[in-house]
Amino acid sequence: MLATATAATLVGVDGHVVTVEVHISSGLPSFTIVGLPDAACREARDRVRAAVLSSGLEWPQGRVTVNLAPSGLRKGGAVLDLAMAVAFLAVTGQLPAESLRGRAFVGELGLDGAIRGVVGVLPLVDALRDRAVVVAPEAYHVARVAAPREVYAVGSLSTLASVLAARAPWPDPPHDPPAPAAVPVPDLGDVIGQPSARRAVEVAAAGGHHLLMLGPPGAGKTMLARRLVGLLPELSRECAMEATRVQSAAGLPLPTGLATRPILRSPHHTATMAALVGGGTTAIRPGEISLAHRGVLFLDELGEFAPSVLDAMRQPLEEGTVQVSRAAGACTFPTRFLLVAAMNPCPCGQAGRPNSCRCSDVVRQRYLRRLSGPLLDRFDLRIQVQPPDPDQLLDGVRGEPTTIVASRVRAARERAASRGVETNVELSGAQLEHHAPLTAAAHAALRERLRAGLLSGRGLHRVRCVALTLCDLADDEPEIDADRLNEALTLRASVDKLYAPAAA
Repeated sequence: MLATATAATLVGVDGHVVTVEVHISSGLPSFTIVGLPDAACREARDRVRAAVLSSGLEWPQGRVTVNLAPSGLRKGGAVLDLAMAVAFLAVTGQLPAESLRGRAFVGELGLDGAIRGVVGVLPLVDALRDRAVVVAPEAYHVARVAAPREVYAVGSLSTLASVLAARAPWPDPPHDPPAPAAVPVPDLGDVIGQPSARRAVEVAAAGGHHLLMLGPPGAGKTMLARRLVGLLPELSRECAMEATRVQSAAGLPLPTGLATRPILRSPHHTATMAALVGGGTTAIRPGEISLAHRGVLFLDELGEFAPSVLDAMRQPLEEGTVQVSRAAGACTFPTRFLLVAAMNPCPCGQAGRPNSCRCSDVVRQRYLRRLSGPLLDRFDLRIQVQPPDPDQLLDGVRGEPTTIVASRVRAARERAASRGVETNVELSGAQLEHHAPLTAAAHAALRERLRAGLLSGRGLHRVRCVALTLCDLADDEPEIDADRLNEALTLRASVDKLYAPAAA
């Protein structure tokens, strides 16, 4: 006898439909699972048996074989427990086989028969959008985001068996949870002084330009970085769905609906390659660069990260995706994020101050060499952040608040959207020529820098993107003149001026 049920398994951040086939025959009692299950999936034989018996249902003796199709796809975790249980009840005649058609079952089983939520509910249900889906009550509101045909929340196997056998109606959906308390967003107005740094933060948010801040401890680099995410506009539904899928697959706590606000991720500088890029052994999980998708990745103390870990970000920064290959398989994760980094100019942090730095020239050079040239070239904005003036600190005069700056950022992004991109950094060379032509003076200045080796081909493109963002923020005509170009070059080249005395 054979019965089938439909479920899904998680591979990376994508759900894949799985057909659970259960066959029972005479022979010595056994329960075998085939189809590339991992250890947690193989342990379902004990959870399913205990859950069936605890629910007051029968467990006939016989040889039970469970096949997870397609058999070439690795299956992990306890997400297939519920589908195995209902297929077993159907093959033993305790449920009508017709009741499983057109439905999918996503959930883990407790030994008492309780149906529990699993990691990655959103991508799992999204893969099953052509079917009605049964999930645990705690997963109901997240599952509804995927907008399948129908979603049912059932708390126990015994209740589900009664419903499928037409002995009881479907349970009422859980009540909407209370709206979470609004998390206060750090206000940019808290930053006193620092006009050039505030300008760079605004430009980074408006154009999606990666930002590197270099300065002594206590200058306000971290304070600025944590306020940048508040300047970003809310995500579109498509972008919010992408970000929420990644967060759901990683097991992060989710709101009742889509994560419409950009997220800020700030890993510690001891993060490994797998933690930052993604990976794992039995299951491949997204790393920090994917968890920050459509948000901000803030790397504090950039000079303390392992150089190999930092260089691993170079390709994801350019392509917006990263493919992670391990023995368990290969996964592609999205990595479109705004990179903001902060670092000291030397290990003691006092380089550039007369009679203050305790580091030798060799130590300073070694510290700065931890950042490779190709990685530095990917930072469109590279600024020095010096301690604010003591008089400004004591007077406490606040700068523009987040609400005012965010309105300018929103308007600049709307102008970028009229060009068919989300931010100016996504414009191609041909699009830049069309939307942001250079004046003769700006063209000559760029030619001189290219011939002097002060600007790479990538740098040329990014400088023009930054100049266009400056025009958008000022609501000017998108023509790059010498003034806009010089400001863009200053925002990009100021860190190089700090390197010179450190290396001398």
